[in-house]
Order: sequence, then structure tokens, then C-alpha cells
Amino acid sequence: MGGMNELEIGFSASATRQEQLNELMEQIMGTYSVSDDEGPLTDAVEAFLNKQQHLTVRRHGDTLVASTNFGRERRVILAGHLDTVPVIDNFPPRWLEPGDPLIREDVAAGHGRERVIWGRGATDMKGSDAVMMYLAAALTDAKYDLTYVFYDHEEVAAEKNGLRKVVEAHPDWISGDFAIIGEPTDCGIEGGCNGTMRFDVITHGIAAHSARAWMGKNAIHAAAEILNRLNAYENRAIEVDGLTYQEGLNATLISGGKGTNVIPDECRVHVNYRFAPDKSLAEAKALMIGADAGAELGNGEHVATGGVFEGFGIEMKDESPSARPGLTSPLAQSLVELVRERTGREPLAKLGWTDVARFSMLGIPAVNLGAGSPLLAHKHDEQLPESDLLLMANLLEDWLK
Repeated sequence: MGGMNELEIGFSASATRQEQLNELMEQIMGTYSVSDDEGPLTDAVEAFLNKQQHLTVRRHGDTLVASTNFGRERRVILAGHLDTVPVIDNFPPRWLEPGDPLIREDVAAGHGRERVIWGRGATDMKGSDAVMMYLAAALTDAKYDLTYVFYDHEEVAAEKNGLRKVVEAHPDWISGDFAIIGEPTDCGIEGGCNGTMRFDVITHGIAAHSARAWMGKNAIHAAAEILNRLNAYENRAIEVDGLTYQEGLNATLISGGKGTNVIPDECRVHVNYRFAPDKSLAEAKALMIGADAGAELGNGEHVATGGVFEGFGIEMKDESPSARPGLTSPLAQSLVELVRERTGREPLAKLGWTDVARFSMLGIPAVNLGAGSPLLAHKHDEQLPESDLLLMANLLEDWLK
């Protein structure tokens, strides 16, 4: 697909820092990269990184890992995904001048006199990608060794995640003492993340002609009890290491029936459970389906032996662990102090799932810090004020220098 700018990625050495960031943002935004179509953007980013003589660049699939070798005692990882969710009449992107009616009121309220870039991926998370690419070029002598990871397939099922695949294939590429994921946080720090799991809760019936319904058993009617249990479930706010995480248990899809005059013999309610980092993935599953149900990814339907959905059929579809805040390491604390000093912002809990959980599993403390509002991620009017790029770049460059 054509974009706003199909030139190779780069920026003018004589431009201001804001102009350099804007150039990178424009080029990245103008390259279509919905999940499964990251290849062209990965190619362009790889070419940009290969021009930086202080970086060693490696590629696995459509994931790039670029590392410095300054000989420092500690290494910091900066990671961002290159893919976006599907386009909803918001590609190609465009710059909006102050006063443009497309600028959201909440964005204009804090950024009334500046340009805003509008379009798919602006906040999630090409703004942070642009900043990380700028840093990859600018930080030729940082106080830590640095590893930049630009990866594919973050917005889809965990099995496709490019960071996951690199960790499995080349764990030595992803080693470090601290990691920053550029998920949108309004340039504040969001610690840890909720875990997530998705599964079908299944009822079974007996098919029959609807004129002789008594000859069958209606699986859709039986699903009423699943909805009753969901409605009765009380989602909780849970404090973990000083940050408050909001849990959520929700039906997100429902399917059943084969014809308008057929009693349905199966109904599936697709459920998403977002759980706080006070519990492991196994503990969260036990709360939903019992500790010994045996339902795992790819092994079909099993009966829930306990938990919220006891007695119903369960088929697991996706699962990812939570991550604790990770704010106790000295590197995290120094970053928290700088963000507090510059912005007045205290750390918050990350409510959505992010790849901080993947770093947490590797024993690497990690936080989310990125340009743009997390409330605008995936929205049709996704947009980012240009000063967010500069704020994130200034924060990280000062901290890393």
C-alpha cells in the first residue's frame, strides 16, 4: 500500500531535534504495517539501523535486534513493536495543524498550539518507535550498553509474537539488566502489567427441528448460566507493590446455531480474563476452571473441574502471564526519579498486557514508558501531539547519558 512518505528512513542532521523526530515519525507512520504485513517497515528500519556504525544489527524473521558494545557494566533494552491493529479509515496518516477539527478535545486541551499526527499506529506505538530509532542514531556513547528491539506480531496471538520467537531462538540477543517497553503511557511510567487469558466456555445440546423442539436440547439456552456467572462475578482492584491493578472478566464473543429452524447443539461464549500480577498464570486458570481441568492451548475441550465455570466445557485460546511492577531495581528507581522531576508523574499500574511480562519471565526488570495516550490505542482517531516525541526523547536521552 502507498503511504504519505515512501522514502528510505532517515533525518536531516541540520534539523532541530523536534524536526528530526517528526521526520522519523512521518516515515514510519507512512509505511503500512498491520500485523502480518510488517516486512516492508522492518526492511526500512533495518537499513536505517545498519547505517549506525556503533550498532551490531541482527534479524530473526521480521524482528530486529541492534546492540552497542561500549564495554559498560550494565545493559538497557529498549523495545517497540512495529505492527499495528487493522486500519479503520485512518491510513495514510496526516499532520493536523492547530485548530483542525480532527484534533480530539482531550489532546487539544494540553497541546493547543502544536501539530498533531493522526492515523493508525500514532500512539500504539509508532511514536515510541520513532523516538527509539532517534536514540539508536544519537546515543553513540551512552553510560549503559544498549539493545534496541523492533519486533513484529505484538497485536495478535502470543504464539506469533516476534519478541517471543527471538527469545526462544536467540536468548543471548535479549540479555540485559533493565528493559523499557515503549507502549503508550503519556511519557509516564507504568509498572508491570495484568495477565490475560482467552477461552471458549462451551455448552452442548441435541439438534432437532424447531417445530419439534422437545426432541432436542437447546445449547444456546444452556449458555444463560454462563452469562449469569459472568454477571455475578465481582471484578476487583488489587494492589501489588504499591500499584493498583483493575481486573476484568468479560464475554467478548458468542456463537451458536446452524440454522433458523434448527435447535442448536453447541454454543460458545468467548471469555477474556485480565488478572492482576498478584497471581501466576496457573493460579488465574485455577480461579476460572479449576486447578486440574487439563485445558491447555491446542489440546481441545476439557471440562472445568472448579472455579467460575465449573462443569462447562473449556477450550483455551490464548494465555499470557502477568508481571509485577519491577520498580525495585536501582535502574528503575533512577528512571522513576527523573520522570517525577520532569513531569510530576508518579508510576501507575499498566492495566493491559504488554511484553514487560516476557522480560519479567527472563528475570529482567521492565517498565512501560512511551509517547501518546494509552486511552487512544486502537481507536479510529488515534493521534499524537509532536511534543510527546520530544518529551520522551529528552527523558530517555538524559537518563541514558
